Amino acid sequence: MLQGGALHAAKSRARRHAPRALLFMAALCLGIATLIWAFDGGRFSTKLVYSIAIGLSCWTVMEGTRLLQALAVDLWRRGRGLALDAAGFASGWRGVLPGMLATLLAGPPIGLALADALTGQQSASLLALGATQTRVTIALSLIGSLAAVFALSTMERLASARAQTEAAQRQATEQQLRALQAQLEPHMLFNTLANLRVLIGTDPARAQAMLDRLIAFLRATLGASRGGRQTLATEFERIADYLELMQVRMGARLQTQLDLPDSLRDIEVPPLLLQPLVENSLKHGLEPQIAGGRVEIGARRDGDTLVLSVHDSGVGLQAAKPQDGGAHFGLLQVRERLQTLYGPQAGLELHDAPAGGTLALVRLPLSP
Repeated sequence: MLQGGALHAAKSRARRHAPRALLFMAALCLGIATLIWAFDGGRFSTKLVYSIAIGLSCWTVMEGTRLLQALAVDLWRRGRGLALDAAGFASGWRGVLPGMLATLLAGPPIGLALADALTGQQSASLLALGATQTRVTIALSLIGSLAAVFALSTMERLASARAQTEAAQRQATEQQLRALQAQLEPHMLFNTLANLRVLIGTDPARAQAMLDRLIAFLRATLGASRGGRQTLATEFERIADYLELMQVRMGARLQTQLDLPDSLRDIEVPPLLLQPLVENSLKHGLEPQIAGGRVEIGARRDGDTLVLSVHDSGVGLQAAKPQDGGAHFGLLQVRERLQTLYGPQAGLELHDAPAGGTLALVRLPLSP
């Protein structure tokens, strides 16, 4: 009943924190009983019974009050036709203070009555008769139990605040990634349209074929690219589509090779991660060469790291430096996305390939 509302949230919170709270309370009660026994002697078992009874009673009253408070929030919202809201159960002081007040008033009497029933003593009469040991036992147990309830409530509030901060950071990261993605897609599309414009004037038939390929590529790519992750197999499929699109324009000047081991096909990566690097290789590495060249895309595992490579046989890093800064945009996008998703665990490296051309390496953790 009332699932999804404040009561449901309170129950979930209680289940998460109950084992730690009970262990903390039991250890504290044992410590208090030991301290009192060492201080004034007497029967250790009696002191332990009173300490545990008061401590557990205080904790039970605290949790019971908070569940009733959450139920009242849900009933109040339902009675006014409002949607149930888990946030209606406050984890801050507004939600803690009523429980602490109820604990202060009801916890000790309940604990004393329970301990009296278990030990066969009468704590009220012993107090009235001036039993110092009993008064010390009860007073320290009460103070320690209330301190424990306060400490547990504070720990819970800190954990809740930490969870909210982490959620806000995740949301900010997702928004940043969406912004980067929104910049990357039009950049790729505009570059492809620029290539198409060249063909329209020089070879209309090939321009028509390229346009058909572009439509198919966009249909397969743009929808899938808006997801948060995709498998490496899907990423390589989109790269293959893009290379086929570019081959319409470059013809025999472009040779390609894609190498994806079966063991890595299901690993998830950010969408459109390699496409800017492949585009950079074609535009600034191969196209300046009359003979064109070859581009090879691969993936391999290096311990706990996934290494993705884009190797072209083009003009090399120094000769490929663009005048318009176009290549810097794609590289910047890749670096920013890796930094946002993985922090210092991932990175992009550019090297002059030993046999000529440029080698781009993307390193990211297999288990982010």
